[in-house]
Amino acid sequence: DPAPSLQVIRPEPCGVCGSRIRFGKAAVKCRQCQLLLHPKCQEQCPSPCAPQPRQHAWPSEGVLADFAPATPPLVPALVVQCVTEVETRGLTETGLYRVPGAEQLVREWKRRLLRAGGALPALGSVADIHVVCGVLKDFLRGLKEPLVTFSLHPAFLRAADIPDDAACGTALRHMVSKLPPANRDTLAFLMLHLLRVSHSPNCKMDVLNLSRVFGPTLVGHGSANPTPLAIMEDTPRQCKVRGFLRCGLCPGRCQHPHPPSLPAQVVARLLSLPPNFWRGFLGTEQENLVPM
Repeated sequence: DPAPSLQVIRPEPCGVCGSRIRFGKAAVKCRQCQLLLHPKCQEQCPSPCAPQPRQHAWPSEGVLADFAPATPPLVPALVVQCVTEVETRGLTETGLYRVPGAEQLVREWKRRLLRAGGALPALGSVADIHVVCGVLKDFLRGLKEPLVTFSLHPAFLRAADIPDDAACGTALRHMVSKLPPANRDTLAFLMLHLLRVSHSPNCKMDVLNLSRVFGPTLVGHGSANPTPLAIMEDTPRQCKVRGFLRCGLCPGRCQHPHPPSLPAQVVARLLSLPPNFWRGFLGTEQENLVPM
């Protein structure tokens, strides 16, 4: 329900295309959700519109629950939109999530998405898919605590370090079930996404590569300001077994000369859990998992 045209005093991004509406140019704003648009973008406006409070920007930082929707699955819209964009046009890109995007563009698009709150600008105008990957990683890194939470961090490390695969899987399932609902649902959504990335031959990002990238992001350390000792304890361990280094993931002779860090090992072990386990947290009704 757009209001009559108004004149922009301060440049702001269009809620549909994401491009800035320049000073002095005409724009339209929805009476219900306050979404600001170029007049030419009206026809592409999400419909139906859900009324939103006038101030609906997300905070610049917070825990994951601060960004989650009110109804399950509790996956922030920013995460859904980035993942959807990556899967739409990024699964043929080599080095997905490993190749960095331009830092300035990553910061700018993250700022746009946080300012927009639930009414996200489209990411289709971002030419480089690595920038979208960078926005997702930067959002997750910018949370006040990682997805596994500070309180459960030691237990996740212990569970991932269990040598027996079956016992390790059981312990990790238990730990996942203890996460706050928003963390649990978002972790499930990301694990299914990373599995799809790992199965794409063009990406050349297997589970070990993805776990190295996402270990510091999803698991991190046990506190916001880890001590040097804590950082050392999370660094790769090189245990000689029959003269070969083991990474904790390979049976017998390890094929990886540089073992992963403990946080990376947690992510690798989580990715080894069956996809149906993760799907169980997202349910059959996934309206929130469709980008706006």
